[in-house]
Amino acid sequence: MESSTAGTGLDTGIGPAGGKGIEAPWAPSSARLTARSLKARARRLVRGVEADPAWARPAFLALLVLTALLYIWGLGRSGWANSYYAATVQAGTQSWKAFFFGSFDSSSFITIDKTPAALWVMGMFARVFGLNSWSLLVPQALEGVATVAVLYATLRRWWGPAAGLIAGVAVAATPVAALMFRFDNPDALLTLLLVSAAYATLRAVEGGRTRWLLLAGTFVGFGFLTKMLQAFIVLPVFALAYLIAGRPRLLRRLGQLVLALVAVVVSAGWWVAIVELLPASARPYVGGSTTNSILQLTFGYNGLGRITGNEVGAVGGGPTGNVGAGGGFGGSTGITRLFAGEMGGQISWLIPAALVALVVGLWIGRRAARTDMMRAGLIVWGGWLVLTGVIISFASGIIHPYYTVVLAPAIGALLGMVLPVLWSRRDEIWSRAALAGMLVGTVGWAFDLLDRTPVWLPWLRWTVLVAGLVAALALFVSRWIGMWARHRAAVAAIVVVAALAVLGGPLAYTVATAAQPHTGPIPSAGPVGAGGGFGGAGGGFGGGPGGGQAPPNMGGRPPQLPAGAAPQGFAGARASGGVAGSTTDGGGIGGFGGPGGGPGGFGEATQVDSAVVALLQEAASSYRWAAAMTSASNAAPYQLASGSPIMAIGGFNGTDQPLTLADFQEFVTSGQVRYYIGGGGFANSPNQGVAGEIATWVQQNFTSSTVGGMTVYDLSSPTSGGASSGATDATLGATSNAAG
Repeated sequence: MESSTAGTGLDTGIGPAGGKGIEAPWAPSSARLTARSLKARARRLVRGVEADPAWARPAFLALLVLTALLYIWGLGRSGWANSYYAATVQAGTQSWKAFFFGSFDSSSFITIDKTPAALWVMGMFARVFGLNSWSLLVPQALEGVATVAVLYATLRRWWGPAAGLIAGVAVAATPVAALMFRFDNPDALLTLLLVSAAYATLRAVEGGRTRWLLLAGTFVGFGFLTKMLQAFIVLPVFALAYLIAGRPRLLRRLGQLVLALVAVVVSAGWWVAIVELLPASARPYVGGSTTNSILQLTFGYNGLGRITGNEVGAVGGGPTGNVGAGGGFGGSTGITRLFAGEMGGQISWLIPAALVALVVGLWIGRRAARTDMMRAGLIVWGGWLVLTGVIISFASGIIHPYYTVVLAPAIGALLGMVLPVLWSRRDEIWSRAALAGMLVGTVGWAFDLLDRTPVWLPWLRWTVLVAGLVAALALFVSRWIGMWARHRAAVAAIVVVAALAVLGGPLAYTVATAAQPHTGPIPSAGPVGAGGGFGGAGGGFGGGPGGGQAPPNMGGRPPQLPAGAAPQGFAGARASGGVAGSTTDGGGIGGFGGPGGGPGGFGEATQVDSAVVALLQEAASSYRWAAAMTSASNAAPYQLASGSPIMAIGGFNGTDQPLTLADFQEFVTSGQVRYYIGGGGFANSPNQGVAGEIATWVQQNFTSSTVGGMTVYDLSSPTSGGASSGATDATLGATSNAAG
């Protein structure tokens, strides 16, 4: 095993007894397997290794089981969750090309505005088990359980099983973690990959082996393929930890870091290279970009633009469209952003205690050797928390509250590393003062967060506060009254009360999160009414121009999943969308629909009429795209309900420009698109940009009918005088006019 007593915390009194890493129970053995050895390994799996206390392995297994139940129970209530990603997974089950590129539709017109690694995982599950809510969301839940397991293994190896359990419980009890590990966004896989990279980095620090650094770089590289530049935020932190605490000489450490960077580039760049080098005609358009380039998307809308606010092609529509800076999606920028508004209830419950733990841990180990593992761990997890937290706090672009899920492992790890050390030194007054102070600060902050939803469990905030204050006082004075030696049961009671006080608020929020369905692009954790301006517990906007006011649960109705129905949309408010003739439940901000009726706004229809489904399914047998719509966010429920590819003309929100009016006319002329369904868009009116030109051209040149509350244009039936591009006789006869 790559371990040494030096630099593991032994010389500072930090770390597990003996100072060595604890060998994992699944470590390979050269011994030949026999019935006796198999029995011994089974016993070892349940009870753990001899170095662990008897309670360690059962407690760990219980943690995993409870976490799995929390993340998996009732997943089907959320339907497709984010139908934008669900529709993309559906396309990947119908076409390997769409699977590889992350195409929104199986005919590969345009990709989603992210790299597709998270969709590959869900797509493989869907190919094996069929496309449904469970095949989409169970992989996310399993990634959450794996995150807790890897974090436990990381903390246990160097700081003991108690540290691992504290860290794992802290993550499992974080509301935003319960949200994202039950949702089909990329953040679940990103979090797992980054925790795995942290483990590999610390293994490299421990033994100085290059292979562990290469593995860490590979994990981060695949994190890029999951959510682009967000995965790279931790890179300088990992590099700094190895540069400071790695065992080899300085020049060798520098060379190893260069090799790790190569691993990052290779593991992240192979897919990027394929997309960039392929001719544009051989692949779908890169959604979210303005130049059909994955590199431009990386450094623009989905990269530096999130920090600077200069997100050309984003919801805001250009350099001035920084929705986040003005208190939009993520609240106002500044050092208090993580604690204010909606973000506070998502992630901030244990941040004050984690920051105190970071400072205390660094002070305790201030005289430790350069290779001290405790200091290395504090650099990894503390740097992760501080750097990522600062970037989220001050980013001027689009920052959603659920991005904060990546902070949860760092918070849990800091608490897991430092709390057992303080407890082991509880005879010293400064240690008891630190523990009591962290406890008072945590329950005081929990009281403030719970007070933001005063009608929800009003007794809880006072219970948490009083219990925490009593436990803190008892903890602080216990040494002076001889409680340690004479009243151990009382000491145990203090610990239990303190733990319940600390976890009471976030755990209640977490259970409330898991008990509700969550749909739409911007989900939010916590009980109903805990969210900020966008989302609440169910996710999504309220009403808007042309739209109705969203109900209090912001999208909490169970979705309808039978054939012909799509899961609930963005807000669930009955809204006309500002478009005549629409009777569809339009989620979100209305008023930006296309010609005729249709779902308005940045969101999805809550229900797809069976007549529309039949129309699309019939067209799909003869056309490359059954229909075209302005935005993928509006098209997703129709594609999911019908299983038919739909061309999302303007990408996710209707503002992309992957084609010209002439290109679309050519698609119509050549008989590749059958219908145009009105509605969609967000930032730009349909009278602006290519999507607006196409909408106007369609309205002026083709016959419309109302089908299932939707205005549908039959692109095989031009009005009198004919469309400017015309439609061939073969196109006109390709399929019957089902729109009538």
